[in-house]
Amino acid sequence: MRRCVACVLAFAFVTTVFAQSDFPYERDMVLDTRPMRGGKRVPILAIGAGGRAQIDLWCKRGEGQAAIAGDTITIIIGAMADEPCTPERTLADEDMIAALAGVTNWAIRGDVVTLTGAKPLRFRLASH
Repeated sequence: MRRCVACVLAFAFVTTVFAQSDFPYERDMVLDTRPMRGGKRVPILAIGAGGRAQIDLWCKRGEGQAAIAGDTITIIIGAMADEPCTPERTLADEDMIAALAGVTNWAIRGDVVTLTGAKPLRFRLASH
């Protein structure tokens, strides 16, 4: 019985470490959507190994902080710089900020990273 408990605990530890090492740190994650009419830009999220997040939205840009443990993730949005923007893009930025602030879990499959929470977000890893 003791060995079984030790095996389960070891498996849980290895699974957590493996999941953490699978997170695509230092990679650009591009929102899986088409650009809005009249532009080419789509939101991009990049998270460094130390948790520093670079957030580029439809119009706004800024930084944040991410905490990742196993398959859980929390993103805290920092100051965002405003750029001239249409009302449609401004609203899309606000929605995206709320969605990022509400994520609770992440998963990766191939080159697709899914962040789940109140509103699921699907990103593709940039290939550059």
